[in-house]
Amino acid sequence: MAELNRTGGDPRGAWQATHIFYAANPQPLLVTCVRPLVSALREDGLLAGHFFINYWLEGPHVRLRLRPATPAAAPEVRRRTDEAVAAFLKARPALYEVDSGFLNEFYNTLFDIEFPGGDRAAFMGPDGRMNLRPNNSFSHEPYEPEYGKYGGPAGVELAEWHFARSSDLVMDALGRMNLHLRTVLLGTSAQLMMVMAGVFLPGRDELTDYLDRYYEFWHKAFPGTGFIGSEEYDRTYEQTAPGLARRFAAVRQALASGDTGRLPAFLGGWAEHCRELRERAAGLAAAGELVFRSWDGTRDERVTDPAEALPLLLSPYMHMTNNRLHVTIRDEAYLAHLLGRVLREGEDRSDAAAVAP
Repeated sequence: MAELNRTGGDPRGAWQATHIFYAANPQPLLVTCVRPLVSALREDGLLAGHFFINYWLEGPHVRLRLRPATPAAAPEVRRRTDEAVAAFLKARPALYEVDSGFLNEFYNTLFDIEFPGGDRAAFMGPDGRMNLRPNNSFSHEPYEPEYGKYGGPAGVELAEWHFARSSDLVMDALGRMNLHLRTVLLGTSAQLMMVMAGVFLPGRDELTDYLDRYYEFWHKAFPGTGFIGSEEYDRTYEQTAPGLARRFAAVRQALASGDTGRLPAFLGGWAEHCRELRERAAGLAAAGELVFRSWDGTRDERVTDPAEALPLLLSPYMHMTNNRLHVTIRDEAYLAHLLGRVLREGEDRSDAAAVAP
């Protein structure tokens, strides 16, 4: 992360946010447009930070965030971004159009979560449906960091550093793995969840409790919709549990021994990054620099105990990596349910096997 200069100013430019409305799988957009754009800007010394997320508001889109290395670099970063995105949308337009009526109930549920105060007027049409931006378009939008979720300015700075690594990991995986196959996608997501959660919460009991709570959070967030189930999850457990248990055991043993070289390269590198992320987060907590917004949104709460701060940060960190992979909330909840049950029902009794490279 960049250091402040001696006068307290920040030498970097202001974040630029570009929302790219693309009603199709974002894999080609990320691999053939965003990844080479980021790489070129970095190589030319123009970039101090970057990340992306997938989002649904006003239509499916990628939110690309780029931070110029200096204020003077900002116009060139903007020019190159606009040029690259426009060229991609012209060459590979998304052919699918979103039907907001069909998805209206689901979008309204997401509205309830995202806007608990009920302020939806800016995003809704007179017919009560969500407004949609034109497909294959992009716009410049303000960047609004979620200070309350990530622990205030210091926490957001750490999150932005982590998000660059998470974004690079996902774009690399999209470029070389068959993530369009559901089994490969869920297997990759599960392993990344194993590593990150295992690094942040190495104790078996605390990890099991956390995964159960993580599943319950999503289950309660969509009450009565059938969106997050549990009975259907249990029906698939017996088939998936043995292999999942062996993999989880191998991952946890590698993390406990510190021998992350036993893991596949992409997991080993992720484990080392997560260790540094955990250390930085714990250090910020101990120094009193993490301030979260309360769940009811009424007050700020300074969290100085790393044991309390780490689970608070783990949830959005893990969720946003899944978001970048384009894993649905339903599947994310499913994986948390399976991983928690594997631990609860005796993962350590399984024969630990080395993770195949």
